[in-house]
Amino acid sequence: MSGITKTTVCTSPDGKYQQKIQAGPHQIIADEPRSLGGDGTGATPISLMLGALGACTAMTLQMYAGRKEWPLAEVEVFLTHEKREDHDHIGREIIIRGDLLTAEQRLRLLEIADKCPVHKMLSGSARITTSERPA
Repeated sequence: MSGITKTTVCTSPDGKYQQKIQAGPHQIIADEPRSLGGDGTGATPISLMLGALGACTAMTLQMYAGRKEWPLAEVEVFLTHEKREDHDHIGREIIIRGDLLTAEQRLRLLEIADKCPVHKMLSGSARITTSERPA
């Protein structure tokens, strides 16, 4: 099964490590903090990746609740990254707001969080290939 190819371009406009990320019509600046030799002008690549997971998680829950017509008011996702001896660990805590949601609905939303595409990509079998592109 083939998916949609999405292209994001990164270029080095200014500073030692700064990257301009062009994702369709949107631009984001990434950089390393001063403590690691960067200029601190943007989010770190790890922070951007965590942000992508958090945004995807919240969107997935909102879409699911919307299709089910559940009274979900708001979703907040808190993420942490920790380097451990033999692996990276990502912690995800989700606040589900909606006074009229049942306990069963809340539990189901937590299960659905693992279905977001970024979660699946990070915990699945994504393969990355690298090749040189002519200038």
